[in-house]
Amino acid sequence: MNNSSILVVDDEARMRKLIKDFLTQKDFPVLEAEDGEKALEVFEEKKNEISLILLDVMMPKLDGWSVLRKIRQESKVPVVMLTARGEENDELFGFELGVDEYISKPFSPKILVARVQAILKRTGKDESQTKDYGGIVIDQAGRTVTVDGKQVEMSLREYELLKYLVDNENIALSRDKILNNVWNYDYYGDSRTIDSHIKKIRHKLGKKGKYIQTMRGVGYKFEIK
Repeated sequence: MNNSSILVVDDEARMRKLIKDFLTQKDFPVLEAEDGEKALEVFEEKKNEISLILLDVMMPKLDGWSVLRKIRQESKVPVVMLTARGEENDELFGFELGVDEYISKPFSPKILVARVQAILKRTGKDESQTKDYGGIVIDQAGRTVTVDGKQVEMSLREYELLKYLVDNENIALSRDKILNNVWNYDYYGDSRTIDSHIKKIRHKLGKKGKYIQTMRGVGYKFEIK
């Protein structure tokens, strides 16, 4: 299953919204938890989808240290601690538990996003290369497609055609335009080859194949409804 989401754990709703707004601007899907107990619930349910955790230290019910201990018993997912404390002993304690990095409050949201991107790149989980289109997840780095968590085998041309459609989401594309951009002007046959490829892609996407709509007299359009 594709690891794509960032879990933001903080008891302040305003802080969670601020972080979420900046992360979603960079196409990072975000999961939220308002306390330590909820964080563990979300983690257990979505662990295969979580690529990084932003974890506040001081929270009700279960503090960040306790949450980190439990997560580290079964996962090495990158964890960034959000803390108002700046004491060296606290940071050393956190690193012993398995913290990947600290960010002290107050912080710049832009710097936070930059740190997240750097950590994901370092750990090989740069999700800016991965996007979710209504359950169809495309990993540009690996050139893979998954539908509801299951990888779908596609030929290079099928992948490129699907990628072109989703990159132009909600735009009606003519067959000629698709040929020119996907086949790169090196195809001299009948444009009906596009119809054949579309049919195969729809079949492989299953129920999600309905997102590829036929525009009568024009071509095709990818639209999530």
